[in-house]
Amino acid sequence: MKPHVVLLAAITSFSLLALAQPTATLDKSWYLAGENPELYEIGADPNGFRRGSFAKFLRAKTGDRKAWATLMQTIAADNYRGKRVRFSAQVRTENIGDYSGLWMRVDLENGEKSGFYNSQDKPIKGTADWQLRSVTLDVEKNAEFILFGVNGQGGGTVWIDDLKIEVVGNDVPVDKMPPREYWRSLQANPDL
Repeated sequence: MKPHVVLLAAITSFSLLALAQPTATLDKSWYLAGENPELYEIGADPNGFRRGSFAKFLRAKTGDRKAWATLMQTIAADNYRGKRVRFSAQVRTENIGDYSGLWMRVDLENGEKSGFYNSQDKPIKGTADWQLRSVTLDVEKNAEFILFGVNGQGGGTVWIDDLKIEVVGNDVPVDKMPPREYWRSLQANPDL
């Protein structure tokens, strides 16, 4: 067989394979929010999967180190009221400039926020392979919504997969945001 015929056959096979790949769409229950959502994009990545499915991603369009956004979802708290809840996911990053991590918040019926944790004190930076991360909060009896997702700040891409929301026992500790002194020391030493 002539070399140009072999090359043409290989190109055609690759093109057909590329066309056969399923379309990467993100479930409409997921949305983009944060301080700079216009500087980010979200989606489902056929190359970012962990278990053969599309992993959800949050990708910066720029390398702005101060810009941040979140890929998130909001669910009704009905099935979780009065319980301790853990949100967990496998997380992978590439070129995260400042930090990335899972977060969760509980909103009450009156609009107040009951619990919040954003993993900023346990950041994933730079490029990291898949790792299990989680956030655990108590859900008040008068909770209305549970909001959760993944943050990204300072450029790069973060993927999440194998997500779970589950009720856990009181033996699982609740995540708490560090005291103000921690944030002051972090501002004074940004390389920590």
